[in-house]
Amino acid sequence: MDSKPLRVTIWNEFRHEKANPEVAAFYPDGMHEALAAPLRAAGHEVRTATLDEPEHGLTDEVLAGTDVLLWWGHRHHRDVDDAVVERVWKRVLDGMGLIPLHSSHFSKIFVRLMGTTCHLKHRVAGERERLWLVARGHPIAEGVPEHFDLQPEEMYGEPFDIPPPEELVFVSWFQGGEVFRSGCCYTRGQGRIFYFRPGHETYPTYHHPTVQRVIANAVRWAAPRDVAPRQFGRSAPLEPL
Repeated sequence: MDSKPLRVTIWNEFRHEKANPEVAAFYPDGMHEALAAPLRAAGHEVRTATLDEPEHGLTDEVLAGTDVLLWWGHRHHRDVDDAVVERVWKRVLDGMGLIPLHSSHFSKIFVRLMGTTCHLKHRVAGERERLWLVARGHPIAEGVPEHFDLQPEEMYGEPFDIPPPEELVFVSWFQGGEVFRSGCCYTRGQGRIFYFRPGHETYPTYHHPTVQRVIANAVRWAAPRDVAPRQFGRSAPLEPL
């Protein structure tokens, strides 16, 4: 695996941790810091940004210096400024990777990139989730077992109103009987997107070593590729007319 350090930005609402002691018990420094720690340990250049910072911490300068953006949102999607969403959208089309986590399926940026409602079924019951790896050999699957369990976790169930994934890496089964497409790959413009389902805020999911491994692999996979920039608009002929 290429060991070149990447510039990673982790965005988080960072409101649950301040208001809910149950969340703060697992993530005293915020979920963004729990996500950042293993990526920093791997040698990446990691910064964080949160909802209540000016411009939500996602200025033009920050995004220009970001190879991969992780996004965790839940109850405050509507508080994200549309101008910032537009800024992130353009950077994804230009090649920045995006990893929306858990309830970020409802984030403005993911909904815009998918072009669908992104609705699903859900239930918070502290049940067991079993994630099955269905794309053995995919870069995001490197070092990941055929299946692994998370307990407790929130249930997400089908139907999940998203476009068919270009590649499906994980499928979840839940103790209550539901299944869900939990690891979905897309390309938009020159940017790669990986939606990864686990991560309910009142559970210690982001401390799980296999979850951390999947996210680290996804960061590598979603990083910008060395491709020619897109060119649109008026074009000169290649041959004499």
